[in-house]
Amino acid sequence: MQQLPSPDQLIARLADRIAPTLGPDLALVGIHTGGVWVMDALLARLGRDLPRGVLDISFYRDDFSRIGLHAQVKPSGIPFDMEGRRVLLVDDVLHTGRTIRAAMNVLFDYGRPASIGLAVLLDRGGREMPICPDFVGAQMELAEHENIALTRGEDGKLGFTLEKRP
Repeated sequence: MQQLPSPDQLIARLADRIAPTLGPDLALVGIHTGGVWVMDALLARLGRDLPRGVLDISFYRDDFSRIGLHAQVKPSGIPFDMEGRRVLLVDDVLHTGRTIRAAMNVLFDYGRPASIGLAVLLDRGGREMPICPDFVGAQMELAEHENIALTRGEDGKLGFTLEKRP
């Protein structure tokens, strides 16, 4: 079994890469659930009070009719004006790109941002759409039958779990 990276180290790496791009027109938007955890950890690490929003993309997934509604649908909230703002979309694991496509659809329901960047904690490859992150904590090659997920313990500590699908 391969060694799983430390989310804390990856968040530190992401924060170092994002810091030079900070400005008054930047807002962070995390994708439920892991992306919100990463966004919150990034903001704490950056020590900045930036506008933040959260997205649940459940109703925007292109496989919604096939897999049904996720049992834990959460509300989306963008408490700032999206028009003309730079948005940094934050997620935990990037795989096919379909989650990011859905998240961009949700963002445009709130207005037209000046730009959308993407920060991911872990890029596992296997893209099915032309989605490329601007900031990556780490890249990790996984077999198609493997899945990696960000977890959060009761103490708030983040970790990764690797699972094999049949």
